Amino acid sequence: MAPSLGPLLLPFVLLLGLAGCAGAPGPATRTGRVESEAAAAADLTKLLSTDPAILAPVLARATATRDRRFVAPFVELLRFHPKVDLGAALLALTGERPGERWNDWYVWLGEHPEIPLPPGFATWKGELYARRFDPNFRRFLDSRRPTRIRVELIQWGGVYVDGIPALQKPRFVPADRATYLLPTEPVFGVAIGGDSRAYPLRILDWHEMANDVVGGVPVALAYCTLCGAGVLYDARAGGRTFSFGSSGFLYESNKLMYDRETGTLWNQLTGEPVNGPLAESGLVLKRLPVVVTSWGRWQSAHPETLALDRNTGYDRDYTPGKAYGRYFASPDLMFPVFKRSQALPAKAWIYALLVDGAPKAYPLERLGHERVVNDVLGGRPLVLLAEIAAGGPGVQEVRAYERGTFRFTPGDDPLAPRGPDGRPWRATEEALEGPGGERLPRLPGHLAYWFGWFSFYPRTEIY
Repeated sequence: MAPSLGPLLLPFVLLLGLAGCAGAPGPATRTGRVESEAAAAADLTKLLSTDPAILAPVLARATATRDRRFVAPFVELLRFHPKVDLGAALLALTGERPGERWNDWYVWLGEHPEIPLPPGFATWKGELYARRFDPNFRRFLDSRRPTRIRVELIQWGGVYVDGIPALQKPRFVPADRATYLLPTEPVFGVAIGGDSRAYPLRILDWHEMANDVVGGVPVALAYCTLCGAGVLYDARAGGRTFSFGSSGFLYESNKLMYDRETGTLWNQLTGEPVNGPLAESGLVLKRLPVVVTSWGRWQSAHPETLALDRNTGYDRDYTPGKAYGRYFASPDLMFPVFKRSQALPAKAWIYALLVDGAPKAYPLERLGHERVVNDVLGGRPLVLLAEIAAGGPGVQEVRAYERGTFRFTPGDDPLAPRGPDGRPWRATEEALEGPGGERLPRLPGHLAYWFGWFSFYPRTEIY
C-alpha cells in the first residue's frame, strides 16, 4: 500500500478540487462529477512524489479507467522519472507511441489540444517545479490565473526565476573606451532621439533582457537566444511602465518574460501578456526599430554611440560565443516545438516584419543577394535595405522603411540606395532621407530563426 502523504497536502488537494469544480454540470451529475474530480485531484497530488511506490498506483488507476486527464501530467513527469514506465501508461491512455522521450510526447500533446486536463493542473504543475527547483515558480503557474496559452505546453527552461538575470538600467561607456569589443562582433544597435547605444550580443546572451531608457524612452530589449530574436519594445503600455525579467519558462521554445509590477507572463516575440493578471487586458507592447550589425559598422555610423559596459555587476564569461556558440552553430533545437513548417530550415535566419497585423518573413540569404527589396505588406509599400556578411554573424544588417510612391535600387553603399532618379538617399535609424528633403519613416523589424517566428505567426508570408 502506498504510504500516506500526510495532512500537509490537504490544503493543496482542496485547491485542486475547487479549481476543477468551476463550471460543473447541474444536480443530476454534479455528485458523481465532484467525486471524480476529488479522486483525480488526490491522485494528481500523489504525482508530486518522487517515490515510485506512490506513483505506481496512480498510473495503474489512470490506465485502468482510461482517464485521459492524466496524459498531460504523465508527459510532464517524463522529464523527471526515467525509472517509471510512463510510456506504457501513455500508450494505454492514447493508443499511440510517438516516441520514448519527453520531447516526442510534448510535440504529440501540442498536436492534440482536445486532451482534457485534470482539475487544478496549473497549480499542480507550479507545485511540481516549486518543489524540485524554485519555490518562486508557484506564482506563475496557478489555476486561478487567467491564461491565453495552454499551460500544459509551458516548458521549464532549465533555470530558476531570474536565473538569467535581466540588466536594469545598465552602465555604458563611450565608444573609445569600449576596447573590449571586436570590430567584427555583432551588436544590437538602438538609436532614439539622438541617443545611440550598442548592446553586444555576447553580453546579452547571458542576460536576454535589458531594461533601459534611450532618448528618454523606457525600453525593453527582449532577447530570446533560443529563437534568435532580439525585439525592442517601448516598455510603456496601458498607462504603466513595465520592467521585465526572466520567468525561467518557455513556450514553443520562446522565452516567457514577466513584468515585475504584476507578475504577468508575456510572450517575448509578440509583446503580449499571456498568463496572469494582465492576460485578458488586451495590452500589446509597441515594437521599436533595432538592428543587428557589427560593432565596427555601428561605431563608424554612430561615432557618438555608447557601448554596454562589460562590467555588468554579474560574474559571467563574456567571451564571444561562450554562452550559446554551439547552439547557434547547430541546426538542432534545444527544446521541442510542435508548430513547425518545412518551408524553410528550422534555424534559417529571417528578418521578421509585422505591419498592421500582417506578418512576413524575409530570408536573410535572399536579402543578402538582392540588397534592396521593394515590397508591399499590409497594404503599405515598404523597402528593405540589407547588408549580410557571408558565413559570419557580425553583419546581419537589415532595416525597413515605408516606401510611399518611390522605388529603390542598390547603391554603392548599403545605407545609400538610389531613388527613381538615380540619386542616392541616406538611411538613418529613424528614416530614409531623400536628396530633396523627403523622409520615409523606419519600420520596426528584427531577426529571428524561422521556427520561432512561424510558431507564433503561422500565417506569415515568406518573401
